[in-house]
Amino acid sequence: MKVGIMQPYFFPYIGYFQLINAVDKFILYEDVNYKKNGWINRNNILIDGKSVLFSVPLKGISQNKKINEVFMLNEISWKKKILTTIYQNYKKAPFCDSVYPLIDQIIHFEANTISEFNYNQIKLICHYLQLSTEISSSILCKNQALKGQERILDICKKEKANEYVNPIGGINLYDKNLFLQEGLKLNFLKSEEVKYTQFNNTFVPNLSIIDILMFNSRKDVNVMLDEYELI
Repeated sequence: MKVGIMQPYFFPYIGYFQLINAVDKFILYEDVNYKKNGWINRNNILIDGKSVLFSVPLKGISQNKKINEVFMLNEISWKKKILTTIYQNYKKAPFCDSVYPLIDQIIHFEANTISEFNYNQIKLICHYLQLSTEISSSILCKNQALKGQERILDICKKEKANEYVNPIGGINLYDKNLFLQEGLKLNFLKSEEVKYTQFNNTFVPNLSIIDILMFNSRKDVNVMLDEYELI
């Protein structure tokens, strides 16, 4: 069984969903420390041909808190603002009529923590894309005392995995030989260039999955999900 592990990102980029697509079980790494200026509560969308950040407001932010301990401001004002921003900037996109209701459903989900919110969002987008990968939480592994590579290895063992897939960004964090000694194959997912038409603008890469869904059919997105290599 192939396992992938990532923190619960907010409307993540296409590579995140490529990883989900590449594995049999995807584990949300939500009981690790929250990092300010990461991708837990913010991402980029296209506004006037440029990449612009949008975010969910949080309360009591601290890098000493776990992601699943960080609470959201559960107010309707920021939800309306985000939805208005998305609609105004994507209403002329070819797939807005089918994708906007999904975004609306996600934003209106009542969650206490950003981790809960992102868990629901990722599951709904996977359902929309018809991905069958099982999604679980690192909390269930009950091994919070372990750190780094040791914890990843322990999660894989608890899940009875024989292969672990990590984004290419972690290539210097994990040792293939150590994984092999533990009976696990380690691969790194390297995304190919994903490019598509965004209105008549010069293409802006590395935006939220929202951008990709707005400009591409589900069928085309599913093709993109396979545009990677394992190294």
